[in-house]
Amino acid sequence: MTNATATAPITIKKYANRRLYNTASSAYVTLADLAKMVKVGEDFIVFDAKSGEDITRSVLTQIIFEQEGKEGQSLLPITFLRQLIRFYGDSVQALLPSYLEFSIDRFTGEQQKFREEARRAFGSSPFAATSFDALEELTRKNLAAFSKALGMFTPFVGPLPGAVDPAAPGAPAANTDLDELKTQLTEMQRRLDSFVDKR
Repeated sequence: MTNATATAPITIKKYANRRLYNTASSAYVTLADLAKMVKVGEDFIVFDAKSGEDITRSVLTQIIFEQEGKEGQSLLPITFLRQLIRFYGDSVQALLPSYLEFSIDRFTGEQQKFREEARRAFGSSPFAATSFDALEELTRKNLAAFSKALGMFTPFVGPLPGAVDPAAPGAPAANTDLDELKTQLTEMQRRLDSFVDKR
């Protein structure tokens, strides 16, 4: 058995009755089973049994929807969900998936480090205010690193707005950038609200 074959994604078929069939184990599975497969690192692709269309994205979205519906399990803040909806059809829509993928990869790489530091600094409470500062700092670094990477491929495009390396000499204070961004978002929301009211 070659290495490529060993790491090939498992094929899942979705039938008209919404049942999911795992072709590797020759058994029907549920969304909860697929969620467990994701957690243990098993890769799979879901195809519509009738059309042969790849519907992996919609099935993964269903898994997230189910997890978000469980009390105490939600990961996605309402503000994030609203902003995500606003990005559909926006000029940055093409760029956002790459940035989110980049950020989650960086976060995954730092996951163990965060756990150890949180245990050492905050004990059993992961919700201490300073833990958010650590996440905020990682997000700033992600944006700066992503902007640099993007600049390598598109040298004639300037850096992303607000993508300043916090470690760079003369970089503005992070809080100033955040305050300015909050002000801009508030102003944009006010304009959108007034536009909706006029219609």
